[in-house]
Amino acid sequence: MKFPHRRKFLHLAAGAAALSAVPRLARAQAYPTRPVRIVVGYAAGGGADIFARIIGQSLSERLGQPFVIENRPGASTNIATETVARSPADGYVLLAVDGAAASNATIYEKLNFNFVRDFVLVGMIRGPVVMVVHPSVPVKAVSEFITYGKAHQGMLSMGSAGTGSPGHVAGELFQMATGMRMTHVPYRGAAPAIADLLGGQVQAVFMGPPSVIEHIRAGRLRALAVTTAARLESLPEVPAMNEFVSGYEATQWYAVALRENTRSDIVEKLNTEINIALADDKTKVRIADLGMTAFPAPTADLSKYVADETEKWAKVIRAANIKPE
Repeated sequence: MKFPHRRKFLHLAAGAAALSAVPRLARAQAYPTRPVRIVVGYAAGGGADIFARIIGQSLSERLGQPFVIENRPGASTNIATETVARSPADGYVLLAVDGAAASNATIYEKLNFNFVRDFVLVGMIRGPVVMVVHPSVPVKAVSEFITYGKAHQGMLSMGSAGTGSPGHVAGELFQMATGMRMTHVPYRGAAPAIADLLGGQVQAVFMGPPSVIEHIRAGRLRALAVTTAARLESLPEVPAMNEFVSGYEATQWYAVALRENTRSDIVEKLNTEINIALADDKTKVRIADLGMTAFPAPTADLSKYVADETEKWAKVIRAANIKPE
C-alpha cells in the first residue's frame, strides 16, 4: 500500500520540477521583450559607433526588438561605461566599447568600475590602426615622416578620439619607438578628430580603419602605414608599420559588452546571436570593407583577450606618462 503513495508523490514532484523549468525556458526564449539600448562612448560616426549600428541592425532583425544607439561621449568613454555599469543587469542596456577600455584601467585611478571584472563581452571585431596624415604634410612614407617629425620636433599635432583611445596609445608607442615627439590633441570621438585632420588643424592621427578608410580611398587623407604585422587586404598598397619600425604592432578592436551579473541565458543568447551575425556573408563584407575582421568567440575568450590588452597597454601608458584629460 505504501508503494502507490510513493509513486504518486514522485510523479507529482517530477511534474512540479517540469513546471518550474518552463518559466526558465520561456524567459530565455522571450528575451528581449522590449527595446534594447546600446550605449556608445563616442560621438556618432566613429568606429565603435559604426560597429554598434551594424550589430544593432542585425540583432533588431533577428530578435524582433529595436536595438537603439545612444551616443554618450566624454571622459575617454568612462561616462558611457559608468552609465552601463550603473544600469540594471538585465540585458537591456549594452555597451559598445573599444580599446579605450583596456587603457582606462591604468590611466584613471579612481573609476567606479573595473572593466575586466564588471563586464562580460559578447561580440568583437578586430583590425589594425591606420597612421594617416593630412596631404599638406610633405611625406609619403613612414621613414620620411620620422625624419620630418624630428626636424620639427614637437611642432606636429596628433589628433585622437580621446586620451587613452587606441589611436592615442598607438601614437605614443610610435613616438617611443622612433624618438620623435608630437603634440597630442584629444577629441570626444573619432569623427571630430577626423574633421579637424581634414581641415588641417592637426597633421596626423592613428585611427581605426572604419573612421578613415573612405577618406583614404577618396584621396582626402594619406595613409602611411597599418599597425598590424601584415598589410591590410582592403588597403593593400599601404605598408605595415613593422616594415619601417621593427616589432611595432597595435590592434584596434570594437566589442559589445554588458553587466557581469546579467543572467547567463541572456549572455549566451547575445553571444550566439552576435557570432551568427558576424558569420553572415553580408555582415562579413561590410566589416571587411571597413578594414576589420570578425572575431567570433565565446565570452571567456573575449574577456581573456581584453585582459591581455589591458596588461600590454599599461606598460606603454606608464612609460609615456599618459594622464587623464
